[in-house]
Amino acid sequence: MPTNKKEEIVFTLLMCSLMVVGMSTYNLVLHDHLTLSELVRGFFPGFVTALILDVFVIGALAKKITFTWIKPQQPLSTVLTISSLMVVGMVTCMSLFGILMEGSVSLPLYLHTWGLNLIVALPLQLLLVGPFSRKVLKTLQA
Repeated sequence: MPTNKKEEIVFTLLMCSLMVVGMSTYNLVLHDHLTLSELVRGFFPGFVTALILDVFVIGALAKKITFTWIKPQQPLSTVLTISSLMVVGMVTCMSLFGILMEGSVSLPLYLHTWGLNLIVALPLQLLLVGPFSRKVLKTLQA
């Protein structure tokens, strides 16, 4: 985990950018629109939105909830709880962002999108992006 502000910034930027690329790629594949130009076109607005939500809303809320449930001496439980809460919160917000960007909003579409995103975002975060970002952070700390 980050130990200072610089590490926190690097970790957050890496985590956020990788999740946006991963989830954007997944959603473009789902809709049969995967091209480099589509991925690049959607990256910046998705990244900025995700970063703002991560830093100011979801991240703070996930940490607050986690530290009321988990003792700080339990690092694995802490990481898994924060990561899982972050995924649920970010999928909730970013699924809405995605359907708003496409211009069609309905509760059934939102719930369908939310479910499809959650089943990919959770393993993406827990198995790939999170461990990779922590490994990069440990390399920077060494």
